[in-house]
Amino acid sequence: MAVSVATGFFDGVHLGHRLVLARLVSLARERGEESVVVTLWPHPRAVLQQEADTLSLLTSLEDKTAMIRALGVDRVEVLPFSREFGALSTEAYLRELQARFGAAALVLGYDNRIGADLLPPGETAELAAALGMDVRLCDSVPAPGGARAVSSTAIRRCLSEGRIGDARAMLGWDYTLKGAVVAGNRIGRTLGFPTANMQLYEPRLLVPANGVYLVRVEVAGGQYFGMTNIGVRPTIGDGRGVTVETHILDFDEDIYGLDIRIRFLERIREERRFDSLDALSAQLGRDRLEISRKCVNFASYSH
Repeated sequence: MAVSVATGFFDGVHLGHRLVLARLVSLARERGEESVVVTLWPHPRAVLQQEADTLSLLTSLEDKTAMIRALGVDRVEVLPFSREFGALSTEAYLRELQARFGAAALVLGYDNRIGADLLPPGETAELAAALGMDVRLCDSVPAPGGARAVSSTAIRRCLSEGRIGDARAMLGWDYTLKGAVVAGNRIGRTLGFPTANMQLYEPRLLVPANGVYLVRVEVAGGQYFGMTNIGVRPTIGDGRGVTVETHILDFDEDIYGLDIRIRFLERIREERRFDSLDALSAQLGRDRLEISRKCVNFASYSH
């Protein structure tokens, strides 16, 4: 059975990806075909050892697949990426899409480069058309400020710099981390700020810049506002590396071992070292007060 296809890694399923996916769904309906996204896992750079040690992702495979399906795509196919697969030329990859999935139509993003030769989309479109495919090219989506296009790379840069609002504007959704609540050293509780320490389910997900954030927390079947600290805890100096710990407002339940999901709303300040635990506690009090005030701005917020 013939299908309409879009292919790529789709990390973050951001606004640029959403334009491609909307065009795919529309084209498939126009042609009376199933819409199919062919994506890859793991990330090609992780396999080809290009920035493998520093590569961070915006979405897990599970979340990426669910988000694509939620946008109306009929089917998501995951191709295991290997060095052998990565050696396929653009033409060979297009023929693979035809042979394996029955691709009769193809939607390409503005910078959609497939195959080892990494041809620009215009040349890929010519190849696909020569193979009998109906091809549609999508324009770029401008990032905030309009100087560049929305891209996963630009979003990673924003998050790495703590620019949560800019990242949200390009993603079209609140950047989110998911994990399990694990035991910490309980110093936060002694300071009057008990925290839920998160162990990420997908360790390759990008953790935003160190600092204090206003977040929305989903845990134990409820939703709450919270104050998340990301960093190395320089005042305590316990050598645990980067931690993600969240003080949940108006909440006092035992949630060890439960799933927790935090959606980043705003960065409050950078992480810094204090001269004493008392000074740290005083600053946390000011942070909580500021976050409580800002919660009003997000009380009816849904993104």
